[in-house]
Amino acid sequence: MSLQRIRTIAVALAVGAGALVLTPPASAQVQAPPAPAVTKVTMSPASPVVLFDSTAKVTFTISTKDAQKASMVFTPPGVSTQPIIEAKRVGRNTFKLEHSVGVVGTWNYTATATNGDKTSEPVKGTFDVKKALETKIVRFDANPDRVSKGDRVRLSGQLRAGDDGYGGQEVALTFRSRGSDDFRKVTTTKTNRNGWFSAVVRPWRTGEWRAEFGANAEAKASVSDSDGVRVRSRHRDTKIVGFEAFPEPVTKGDRLRFKGTLVADGRHGLRGENVTIQFRAIASREWKDVTDDRTSRHGRFWATATAEQSGWWRAVYDGDRRNKASVSGPDFVRVNQPVTKADTRVIGFNAYPEPAKRGRHLKFWGLLQVDDNGTWKGYEGKVDLYFKSRRSDEYRLVTSVTSDDDGRVFAKARAWTSGHWRFVYAGDDKTNGDTSRSDYVRVRR
Repeated sequence: MSLQRIRTIAVALAVGAGALVLTPPASAQVQAPPAPAVTKVTMSPASPVVLFDSTAKVTFTISTKDAQKASMVFTPPGVSTQPIIEAKRVGRNTFKLEHSVGVVGTWNYTATATNGDKTSEPVKGTFDVKKALETKIVRFDANPDRVSKGDRVRLSGQLRAGDDGYGGQEVALTFRSRGSDDFRKVTTTKTNRNGWFSAVVRPWRTGEWRAEFGANAEAKASVSDSDGVRVRSRHRDTKIVGFEAFPEPVTKGDRLRFKGTLVADGRHGLRGENVTIQFRAIASREWKDVTDDRTSRHGRFWATATAEQSGWWRAVYDGDRRNKASVSGPDFVRVNQPVTKADTRVIGFNAYPEPAKRGRHLKFWGLLQVDDNGTWKGYEGKVDLYFKSRRSDEYRLVTSVTSDDDGRVFAKARAWTSGHWRFVYAGDDKTNGDTSRSDYVRVRR
């Protein structure tokens, strides 16, 4: 081996030995763990914790930094030492634990975090525990306790927490109808600062009412005693509208007609109800029943009576167990004494020529007379010409003419078919009417 190669190997061995001497031990390469810390502690529900039962569960959330574990110690009022409770990790830096509390007063807690053999500075805090308020609803009343269907009923009472009125709270007003097992909510109201409440309802059925307080975060629920309300069928208001007695004036002995409509609550016609028509004479103070009628499905009624003397007429409805009675306004009718009319006659009626040719004019002649104290005299008046064909049972009006001062009547009309002709005088305010004899005329083509 050459001297140069021996020197090279010697240098390499020296360098290797130096490297072994300079390398630090393995323990010197491990870094010390960081110190843990508790950054925040929150609780749910928040303080104060309200006990509705003997105990309540509270969830604590511990926010940490660089912690492997977290724990808490709780100290109830009057107790000096308590066990350490370890929290459960729920996130990288978050731990939770649930703890039951049942002693009323101020509680203390201490939260710590650990990382290896290092422990954080403790975070201390307090929270209060108190019992839920006991509530009750007193002096609950439904007034009045007997009403007609749809009338107003006032419900009132007071909500108390302990011995004081409990203000600003919502109270439900519930109803249970007769024969039912369940109360159902009808409306809600709020208590005033002294705990009093009231509301107005319109019951349609008989049953029981009560008030219910549904509890809140600090107070327990409560229910009042029930109070019954009896609901009877409501007597509806009725009215007779459009009542009229006609014609007016009327002649004694003629027929008077009456009409009107019976309605309920100002809207609906009352069907099948009896309405009486009454009369009071001018010199009398007493109304007398004259006739009656039963209303139609729309509440309308019609009736007739004989006119005897002047006076007032009205319609009267007596009502029943569901509807109130009502009376129409009076309607005055003047009754005139009948005028004696003179008799008349239409004589000498004749239709000619006969037979007649189709489409040609026929001529008609007659005489209208009036009885003037036993003497027949000619009379001027309107006379109608009527025709009835041989194939018909009814006369129809063809034309009208007026007789002259001597009562002579003359008319013309075209003949189209065979049949009967006649004059008819209908009468006027001084005379009665009359009809002439008929005259048959045969018409040929």
